[in-house]
Amino acid sequence: MRNRSVADLMTPAAVAVQRGTSFKEIARLLDEYGITAVPVVDDENRPVGVVSEADLLRRHTTKDGPSTAEAMMSSPVVTARPSWTAVEAARLMERHRVKRLPVVDSDGRLIGVLSRSDLLQLFLRRDRSIQEEIREDVVVRILRLSPAAVHIDVDEGVVTLSGDLPDPGVRPVLVRLCETVDGVVEVVDRLAHGDSDADGTA
Repeated sequence: MRNRSVADLMTPAAVAVQRGTSFKEIARLLDEYGITAVPVVDDENRPVGVVSEADLLRRHTTKDGPSTAEAMMSSPVVTARPSWTAVEAARLMERHRVKRLPVVDSDGRLIGVLSRSDLLQLFLRRDRSIQEEIREDVVVRILRLSPAAVHIDVDEGVVTLSGDLPDPGVRPVLVRLCETVDGVVEVVDRLAHGDSDADGTA
């Protein structure tokens, strides 16, 4: 089982601006590339800030001071690493209340940008792909159960597990592993074991 990483989901950094880039040039780049924000980098391609559409609108409204990337950008910049999981990146976005993360290599240089829309790609996986991964990787390979031991139904990313497990200790592990599979929105536990009912009560 392999969760997709930030490197798998990010958009390679084709667009970035320098501190001195003008308001109009930034607006043109956002329009030309169909993006809502652009990283600001130094002379060594290390991110120092981000300029978003909101920053441009705020500057246009106030008309306070020079309209350069450095004057308008949000800083310090919050960055991600390519090896991170999508969950790690999503948590960082939520914690800092940002919609995108510049992705940097081990030297701190910009290599890509990860946006919320990139993360949403995870939830566009086909239900059948999710079902096959749970059966083959989680049930058979990791937990070493028979594929017939667990019935797996997936509908719009919602996974419903049912069946009669021989070992009650496997149940929480199975549910937790299913929750980590890319594309899973929710796991509904209808598993039973021994003489327990589907809700886990005797």
